[in-house]
Amino acid sequence: MEFETSPITPREELWLPVSPHPGHSRNPGTLEGGTAHLWALVLEARYVPCRIVQGDDGWHLVVPASAYDRALDELRLFEDENRNWPPPAPLVRTMNGNALTTLSVLILLSTFHNLTQLDVILPGYPPVDWFTLGSADAEKMVDGQWWRAATALTLHANVEHLLSNLAIGGVLAILLCREIGSGLAWSLILGSGILGNLVNASLHTSNHISVGASTAVFGAIGILASSSVVRHRHHLQRRWPLPVAAGLALLAVLGTAGEHTDLGAHLFGFLWGIVLGAVAEHLVGRFGRPGPALNGLLAIASAAGVVFSWWLAVASAP
Repeated sequence: MEFETSPITPREELWLPVSPHPGHSRNPGTLEGGTAHLWALVLEARYVPCRIVQGDDGWHLVVPASAYDRALDELRLFEDENRNWPPPAPLVRTMNGNALTTLSVLILLSTFHNLTQLDVILPGYPPVDWFTLGSADAEKMVDGQWWRAATALTLHANVEHLLSNLAIGGVLAILLCREIGSGLAWSLILGSGILGNLVNASLHTSNHISVGASTAVFGAIGILASSSVVRHRHHLQRRWPLPVAAGLALLAVLGTAGEHTDLGAHLFGFLWGIVLGAVAEHLVGRFGRPGPALNGLLAIASAAGVVFSWWLAVASAP
């Protein structure tokens, strides 16, 4: 492809200027500089000789007379295929206030933590050792006690452990609930935490026990990151996937700190959050956000799943 800045001269009489409207007109005319260069790249990719010439009246894209019809066909096809590309940016969603739902979940989690610190003794039953029953014991999970992947999310080693997860996870959960609805948000958060614990346990043969909601917290980070990227997938040249980079930064800063930090659980929770967030965002973009009925059903199913997991844990106790 040749670039010239001289006016069109008689020596170029065998080169014809391309019409600004190749699909509708053959009349020559000037082009914008960006359009001329883009069309020149298109023709060059299709092995059609061309030149960009700057005349007194503007830019011209000229081609040999023998290749004129082919050039118009190639440009018409290119314009037809890219007429509505890229699509318009997605509309900003109206935020739904679901902070009360998240606050309720956090209060329940705090209340349950307080119960686990008490010596609860029922008549005719031995004292309940919640950590023995519900921790993410890798060896026992591999042997079939899969429910520990859920019950471990509700246990915390101490108050500091609990408060850190409530502070970070609460903010993330509120943001996610406002975006897609509380029922769907909490089911995704819980799902990423459970799947993260299951994968983490499968990679540890023995002597690995963990507790805490941090796996689900990092799942929430992954959900927010991937859902934002999927929603703006057609405009990444303007909005490079900063959410994923931010998620990785949080994983590096928060997910690796501390002597007893379970990096594997954090990492797999984050990765499962990315997967679930991408799938959920695709479905939300296609069918819309869940309505109140579906959100309520998802919330009930999530709560029932945790209760059922604890029922299995207690039932399996020796």
